[in-house]
Amino acid sequence: MQTVRRLLFGSAAAVVAVGPGQAADLPVKAGPVQYVKICSLYGAGFYYMPGTDMCLKIGGWVRAEATWGINGNSISGIFGADLNNRVTNNIWTRERGYITADAREQTAYGVARGYIAVGINSSDSGNEAPSGQFSSNRAYVQWAGFTAGLAVSFFDFYPAAALLYRAGNMPQGDTGDGGWWVWAYTAQLGGGVSATISAEERRTSQIIAMSAAGGAVGGPGAPGALLFSPGNAGAGYGGWQNPDYIGNLRTDQTWGSAQVMVAAHQLNPTYYGATALTGHPGDQWGWVLGEGVRVNAPFVAPGDYFVTQVNYTQGATKYLWNPPSNVGESVALGATEGFGVGADCVYGGTLGAGNATGCLTTTGWEVLGAYEHYWTPQWHESFVGAYLAESYGTGAGSANGMLCVAEGAGVPGTAGSTATALPGCNNNWSLWGVGSRLQWDVTKDFYVGAEVIYEQLISAQLPGGAVTAPLALGGTTTLANESNWQFTVRMHKDFLP
Repeated sequence: MQTVRRLLFGSAAAVVAVGPGQAADLPVKAGPVQYVKICSLYGAGFYYMPGTDMCLKIGGWVRAEATWGINGNSISGIFGADLNNRVTNNIWTRERGYITADAREQTAYGVARGYIAVGINSSDSGNEAPSGQFSSNRAYVQWAGFTAGLAVSFFDFYPAAALLYRAGNMPQGDTGDGGWWVWAYTAQLGGGVSATISAEERRTSQIIAMSAAGGAVGGPGAPGALLFSPGNAGAGYGGWQNPDYIGNLRTDQTWGSAQVMVAAHQLNPTYYGATALTGHPGDQWGWVLGEGVRVNAPFVAPGDYFVTQVNYTQGATKYLWNPPSNVGESVALGATEGFGVGADCVYGGTLGAGNATGCLTTTGWEVLGAYEHYWTPQWHESFVGAYLAESYGTGAGSANGMLCVAEGAGVPGTAGSTATALPGCNNNWSLWGVGSRLQWDVTKDFYVGAEVIYEQLISAQLPGGAVTAPLALGGTTTLANESNWQFTVRMHKDFLP
């Protein structure tokens, strides 16, 4: 014990005897560390960025899905040129993953918010290139009632992507999945009522121009090729001079929500012929009017709701169906074929012949409806129906008359304001579909699900019902209504909402 005591006292004396130079070499106590703090101002998942008043949430999600019966394209679906034949790609897969960042801070005029979502979005029918998988569907700023950037159209109401996995193959105008450029201002009027005005990216189907000979001007290949090629977004339009102008009035209440909305869309066709020397129709404005209602139904089961939307348009048909730009062929080669022309307006004739027309707008309307039912708190199912119709008028000089001439089903020698359809030529068409999606929410952040969709195209008609080029693919088919089944399975995991 005496030995231990001598060692302790000796050590203490040695420490006291350390000189100033040696003391400077001893460890110094570290300064206080700035730890990340929870920010509770904006909900779960936000943290203060150290040294600032800005709150940040990093989130994201990953998803894998596969579909059968999609005809190799998640956008045009059954309306490609190879439905139900030996070259049809019925199997389609997609893998998606996004990282999201949400940054917010207080200002004297309200919260300033920046949001971005970037990631991978595959679309594989057996030949996808990995280099084409990068995707970004959100990049916007919000402040003092303004929303600017890649967000969601303020015409949107019906939540198509929340009801069906393959919602894009059914008629609906939802822009939420891919995002839409907007610059908008929203005023909160109190009592759950708001009003928004918005300048947005224009939604273009196609404008169809007919030469004096009745062919389609500006389209590749034989006359009529422009009419029936899916994916002609913006064909026949002049340069972008005006955004689409949107206005809505919305209410959100405990019973549900409702919205009325209107859009104005500029139609600025190119020329009557191949060059500027041929002149062009004057600009005009297409428009669309919509109304949507959602009614919560907790008296049936917690979480249940019914939602519907009705749209009517003249000259702005892409508000009825986004993202497909128009409708092309639906073919079972060597057997039957159905078709429908999707366009915002049609014009034709020439100034020299005195039969030039203005841009004759297409009339279209749709009705959408869905019910979401919770069988249990974790199992829920949607039941969806949709109907869309487009029409082109009647009589000499109508859009239908010009289309029929281009299809080889018009009175020879007529064009523009004199274009006359032969009996039995009618380019009016419609589409309806029903679907159901069953989903199991394994946890609040992970789900698996499956769905089925049935669609039927009510085809436009030509005299005699026999179709040859340019509609039919290298042969003669018989016009008939076309239908298709689709089946999809999905697994989805959120990091944070």
